[in-house]
Amino acid sequence: MDLSLDRPEGYLFVRRVGANGITLIDRELTDSFLLAPDRAVEHWPVHEAGTLGAEHVEAVLALQPELVLLGTGARQAFPPAAFMAGFLRKGIGVEAMDNAAAARTYNLLAGEGRRVVAAFILQRSS
Repeated sequence: MDLSLDRPEGYLFVRRVGANGITLIDRELTDSFLLAPDRAVEHWPVHEAGTLGAEHVEAVLALQPELVLLGTGARQAFPPAAFMAGFLRKGIGVEAMDNAAAARTYNLLAGEGRRVVAAFILQRSS
């Protein structure tokens, strides 16, 4: 699914979401990653929402989000409570959705100048 024909200025954006990867500007990423308007952190060591735990929260918080979007793959899945609690204790909202919805929402909020961080889970190829 192509999301953007134009090249927005001032923030990193998702151009396309596919079955096996996500195109960030003009580069396809095929491993889970974190995305903030000013930087991407590649090779986030998560490949299923059910494996998320408190130990994964700090990498996301290091990007200083006001809101976290969790893209859980082709389908929406909810992470364990320990992961969600790490954000809620800090007063940071977190929403779980499929990767395409997370990409659309991220692009919209980043385009508005919001400090949004998207965590995209991509399953490893066998």
